[in-house]
Amino acid sequence: MRRILLACGVSVILYTVLFAFVLDRPLSLGALRGRIEAGLARGATIQEPKLVILAGSNGPFSHRCETIEPLIGRPCVNAGVAVGIGIDYLFARWKPLLHPGDIVYMPLEEVQYVRSRAANDLGPDASILLRHDRTTLWTLPLHRRIAALFAADLRGGIMSVIEMALVREGFHDPREAANGSFNARGDHIGHTQSLGSISQATLAAARPFHPAPSDISDGYGASLVRAFLDWARRHGVQVIGGLPTGFIDSPIDEDSVAAIRSIYRDAGAAFLELPGRSRYPRSAFFDTPDHLNEAAQIRHSVAVGRALAEMISDPGAEGGGARPLIAGADR
Repeated sequence: MRRILLACGVSVILYTVLFAFVLDRPLSLGALRGRIEAGLARGATIQEPKLVILAGSNGPFSHRCETIEPLIGRPCVNAGVAVGIGIDYLFARWKPLLHPGDIVYMPLEEVQYVRSRAANDLGPDASILLRHDRTTLWTLPLHRRIAALFAADLRGGIMSVIEMALVREGFHDPREAANGSFNARGDHIGHTQSLGSISQATLAAARPFHPAPSDISDGYGASLVRAFLDWARRHGVQVIGGLPTGFIDSPIDEDSVAAIRSIYRDAGAAFLELPGRSRYPRSAFFDTPDHLNEAAQIRHSVAVGRALAEMISDPGAEGGGARPLIAGADR
């Protein structure tokens, strides 16, 4: 029994050392970490009141700070990364950079509200936290720390060895040529309709997931949002909720919209609802139901920017968070 316990202890130590200090995934997880750090670096340089967009990949693909910034008259950081990144991790990283007078716009994807605690704790940021950001990891709840410690597996170890070897050999990542890149504000750019043409068959067959209203209200992700809204209220940071972009032929149910809206309204936060509820034809999308192509991204950002400008200049302009702000702006 003693030998078995000793072997188990040694294996746990070896596992921890390997995944916390040696193995890494510089191509897959490195790209996500790079986006997070780039946004934070830009946010840290802005001393005046700013707008920060927090979401999944709907943030950078469907919203463009470059377009919104001149419309609202303040610097903008597009801090959306990917829907799999835990929103509690993004909140933890951004809180030190948010100051009274800042605005956070949150057009979160529907699935982010209903995401379970297990899925949130074991997302790709778990490995990022353990390998590169143990300072933030230590500030998160105990269950987050335990999950990060044991999130890796054999497949992750094998992929780490392969990705590290590829980087050492000077591997050229083809994703930028195929999908576009990012600008200094964190917006995804270059995801043109032409590049997205290869995904049109996939988009035509896609069936977006719409969670039930009760699942949204009771979701673990929703509880994380509520906690952040409470923190923002106490620190003088204005949060404006919003709807993600999606197919016009697959609208969000009215009761589900009400459930999302209530999360923000019940916390005293504003809610931005464009006339068409951010729904567009499938031809306006790039490769997923959350990603507009570049031309549609710019059009949508004009509508969002104008609506935000009205809300910023007149905090009561949202009219209870339900009435359209700019008729026809997102058509």
